[in-house]
Amino acid sequence: MAVLPSQPTPFFANKNRAFWNLQFAGWGGAMLLRAVTGVANGQSLDFLVPLAIEIVTGFSISLVLSVVYRRLINRRPLVTWGVTAVVLAIAVSIYAAIDGWVFMLYRPQSESSFATIVIGFSMLPFTLLGTWSALYYAINYFLQVEEQADRLERLETQATSAQLAMLRYQLNPHFLFNTLNSISTLVLLKQTEPANAMLTRLSSFLRHTLISQPGGKVTLAQEVETLKLYLGIERMRFEERLRTEFSIEPAAAHARLPSMLLQPLVENAIKYAVSPQEEGARISVAARLVGNRLRVTVSDTGPGLQQAPVRSSLPSAITGEGQAVSTGVGLANIRNRLAQAYGDDHLFEIRTPPEGGFTVIIEIPHEFAEAEEPAVALSRISENSPSPPPAAAIAKRPIGTRA
Repeated sequence: MAVLPSQPTPFFANKNRAFWNLQFAGWGGAMLLRAVTGVANGQSLDFLVPLAIEIVTGFSISLVLSVVYRRLINRRPLVTWGVTAVVLAIAVSIYAAIDGWVFMLYRPQSESSFATIVIGFSMLPFTLLGTWSALYYAINYFLQVEEQADRLERLETQATSAQLAMLRYQLNPHFLFNTLNSISTLVLLKQTEPANAMLTRLSSFLRHTLISQPGGKVTLAQEVETLKLYLGIERMRFEERLRTEFSIEPAAAHARLPSMLLQPLVENAIKYAVSPQEEGARISVAARLVGNRLRVTVSDTGPGLQQAPVRSSLPSAITGEGQAVSTGVGLANIRNRLAQAYGDDHLFEIRTPPEGGFTVIIEIPHEFAEAEEPAVALSRISENSPSPPPAAAIAKRPIGTRA
């Protein structure tokens, strides 16, 4: 027989119900304890009537105290505890007076004065109401601390999501500007077919970026598929000068990572490796599992940092003279996204061999994505897609122009 999954409901999920449950349990337990003690000491059952009146009195007075305490709990400490002491003293006096009056009704032969009886009966009401008051404040302060902790956690989550969204949205304007500029050039030169092809690829790429949440994670296969859309657009500008190579292990293809994490690295490689060299460059993306961690490597065969000292500042703004001006984001942007997503549990390493080239290594915890099998995911990122139509007019742009 199948068992339906169940999740226990917190006791204080409904505060009103929890209050009444504690009221009946506490005062009922006090009455039961007093009754058992009295019977064990050989008292007659007649004492149960004044005991019931005593418990009902304490129950009623505690309800009045709850109303007063609810108004005091969020005041300044001096006001809260000062008024609480006064109210508790009055409540104990009333409780003791009622107990004394009931005692005199059942024991009219007692020679003690009413004042003496009230003083003698004040110890038990003080103990009961004092304990009740302490528990009331302790439970409510605990609930307030829990609510504040939950609220703070939600605010931190919202702040993290907002920061991740801001970091990712910084990557799009520069790429969009370059693509629209290229499309505009094709339209002016009446190259309608490549312009239409570039618009189609741009719409597909933007559709992918809009589907994924800014602070969400995608599989490596999905990330590489988005990269291929982006590279298809850039290949229409650079043609044979832009060469790509993907080496993704089947086990790593369905690992999860922050969306749009690799695109700025590839754009960085195009900007500083492919664009300034007449022969272009090769961009390689490799991924494999190292123990329980995912290692992704993005490298290029460009000049490296020796001839491109501002490589870490991607994207860039375009001035009127056509030169690139650093906006101070890029690799730092990726570092911030990794820190937001994984804290200190990640590796971000840059390597620049003396012979040239530029390599970025990212290592993050391996998170499984069960929606896709590794073989299926790997087939989605194969290099068998057809090449985009050439755009000779774009290729005529002077070599080394900053994209």
